[in-house]
Amino acid sequence: MRFVTSCLFGLEKFVGEDVDKLGYKRIDTMDGRVTFEGDISAVARCNVNFRYSERVYIKLGEFEAFSFTELFDNVEKLKFSDFINQDDVIIVTGSSVRSKLFSVRDCQSIIKKAVIKSLEKSYGVTFFPETGVKKRIEFFIFNDRVSIMLDTSGAPLHKRGYRPTAGVAPLRETLASSMVNLSRLREGVATVDPFCGSGTIPIEAALMSINRAPGLNRKFDSMDFDFIPKKIWNNALEEAKDNETEGKVEIFGYDIDSNVLELAKENAKRAGVEHLIRFEVKNAEKFVSPYENCRGTIVTNPPYGERMLEKKEAEQLFRNFGKAVRENVPNWKMYIINSHEEFERCFGKRADKVRKLYNGMIKCYLYQYFKTPK
Repeated sequence: MRFVTSCLFGLEKFVGEDVDKLGYKRIDTMDGRVTFEGDISAVARCNVNFRYSERVYIKLGEFEAFSFTELFDNVEKLKFSDFINQDDVIIVTGSSVRSKLFSVRDCQSIIKKAVIKSLEKSYGVTFFPETGVKKRIEFFIFNDRVSIMLDTSGAPLHKRGYRPTAGVAPLRETLASSMVNLSRLREGVATVDPFCGSGTIPIEAALMSINRAPGLNRKFDSMDFDFIPKKIWNNALEEAKDNETEGKVEIFGYDIDSNVLELAKENAKRAGVEHLIRFEVKNAEKFVSPYENCRGTIVTNPPYGERMLEKKEAEQLFRNFGKAVRENVPNWKMYIINSHEEFERCFGKRADKVRKLYNGMIKCYLYQYFKTPK
């Protein structure tokens, strides 16, 4: 079987590593998605374990289409009855990029009709009540090449289940975990988030520190798919639990807002990692090391100027934070994500490396400081 897993732009490398870690063969990588081969158990194992992906799809077919007739005919040929029952609810969504068939709404309508026509032939009926299990067909058209896929995740995988509510400008969990990955979480080096907000970065760091699968505390649409035996899900969940280790990394979450910090504590408790994180009310503009001779790494998401603070206030915050860091922890490594293109100038230090990433639809820059000052 072939699978496609989608992700935020810029996280493809991490997603590929997740695929490799589970022992599956990568076939193709493009912006925002990785294609790989696996067996039916991959549905459960990938949904439970993928840390950087947004969704996992079963690939049903791929073909070229330059007209609605070609689109209909090629979709109708696919064997949907292997995956969709007579009473299932069929939802069609998708996107089109640089293709002749550019109207997403028209493509949705054509594909839905073709799926129904295919099922009519397979089941020998003409009425489908659509009262059963929800099945979401996703299409992706790129340069006139159409991919038809079945979504197995349901809610996006960044929704781990521990954060029912978030702050004003939440950082996606998948993006937070990629930042922690780059920071090289390890024993003997504290991980500190001076702007932790609802706690996403410290919580993701804590989950990674004990190798806890991110999907253990949530439900997936494909848990209700009858072509996937319940035993496959049980095995995937047991395997994930067996792979957990003991946490030996110091993790700190700071914020100046005591109310949002209470929310962070509640989220950490829901994630089952509250005992691994020390949350404290602290002002990032007066940042100091948690204790004397502490080796540490800052991984953080300062407030975005256009959403949470006026631009000038945000820039002053960056200046004060940068000054405090240079004076008090000059040798620490830092991984700071922000949408402000002039962050380095305000912060007062040029990054060793800058990555362009996306937090949802917001273009951001990950400023990496990992070289020891001379």
